[in-house]
Amino acid sequence: IILTHSCFLLPDSVFTLKGDSGSASRAVRLDCVKASEQCLKEYSCSTKYRTMRQCVAGRESNFSAVHGAEAQGECRSAIDAMKQSPLYNCRCRRGMKKEKNCLRIFWSIYQSLQGNDLLEYSPYEPVNSRLSDIFRLAPIIAAEPASTKENNCLNAAKACNLNDTCKKYRSAYINPCTSRVSTSEVCNKRKCHKALRQFFDKVPTKYSYGMLFCSCPTGDQTACAERRRQTIVPVCSYEDKDKTNCLSLQNTCKTNYICRSRLADFISNCQPEVHSISGCLRENYADCLLSYSGLIGTVMTPNYVRSFGISLSPWCDCSGSGNSKPDCDKFVELFTNNRCLRNAIQAFGNGTDVGVWQPQPPIQPTVDPSITRKGKARTNNALDALTDMTKLDLDGNSLYHICGTLQVKFFTKTTPNIQKLNVRNICYRYIKKQQKPVSKTLG
Repeated sequence: IILTHSCFLLPDSVFTLKGDSGSASRAVRLDCVKASEQCLKEYSCSTKYRTMRQCVAGRESNFSAVHGAEAQGECRSAIDAMKQSPLYNCRCRRGMKKEKNCLRIFWSIYQSLQGNDLLEYSPYEPVNSRLSDIFRLAPIIAAEPASTKENNCLNAAKACNLNDTCKKYRSAYINPCTSRVSTSEVCNKRKCHKALRQFFDKVPTKYSYGMLFCSCPTGDQTACAERRRQTIVPVCSYEDKDKTNCLSLQNTCKTNYICRSRLADFISNCQPEVHSISGCLRENYADCLLSYSGLIGTVMTPNYVRSFGISLSPWCDCSGSGNSKPDCDKFVELFTNNRCLRNAIQAFGNGTDVGVWQPQPPIQPTVDPSITRKGKARTNNALDALTDMTKLDLDGNSLYHICGTLQVKFFTKTTPNIQKLNVRNICYRYIKKQQKPVSKTLG
């Protein structure tokens, strides 16, 4: 959809939260473990399921060439039958019981139906949350903006220690991640990774995100950012003796169901988009942050690569890539040069999506004589985009996504408050006009 001064992609929620069809599809979707159990109870489904699994295994041993056209026909019939079964649209939940088994089933179905080994779709059930919900947590940790002298990363660590759940799971990973195994091994990396995954799966995000995505004051970047970088104990969970090639690391990741799934989830939810105001294809910062944190505790664990700014990368490089260098560079840029991920971290760390975008009664602004032409022009673009947006048939919750990301594109530290209030008032009036009860729209 092209607007007068800007272009953005409407979030998925515009189409899935508003209509009945989206809600219905979510209601009947099973996790892959339950879907498999249900299929195996039915003779027709279980027969086709077993045939399909034999066909997948047979690809490795040239099954179709040996058994001819008849076998190929049986394979096609089995795959078509699976499209009508509960297994076709099954998903998994991060941190669920039997997660690994669920993911194994998902990928066996996916590879059969798609016929490739690409990481195009996430195996995880989408998390239904408004964009602003996740950012409402940020001010709990960072009561003041990042430009103050507050060390929000230190405050986040203190907040974690005051919460029983956060303290429990943080201690559970600190121990294996800091205990030397031998003179040559600084730790047991496998145990460290498992404990880190449990931390980010079990601890409320207002504490785990507060430590991982905290903002740092401009006057004291180094100490604060280093504390943030040390959150995952990188000497054990992240660093290694040598840096492997990133494509080789990706291939290693794909052999493990957990790592493969977390990487696919990250690629899907943090996909950057140049024409999107937020910088994200899916227009959802919350899902991007969740999928990024899900990578921590796998061989693809990313981290901040230096104690200044937001620069992220797995422990790998593209040396020795040969003819695959362009592919390697493209993969690495999903971390090092990802506008969607960077904007999501900045927005959470600053708590900006809440302070400005949560609907509040309109405030009558007073004229600020210090308005600059540059700031006025940038915000006029946002106003024009919002004016065109109000002509669309969107529900209130969808507008949370759009209003909540306009600030990233158009506002700077020098943007006058009067301009921010103008944009906020437009959002407030239209959201209140269109808004439905959250319990109904989010199901």
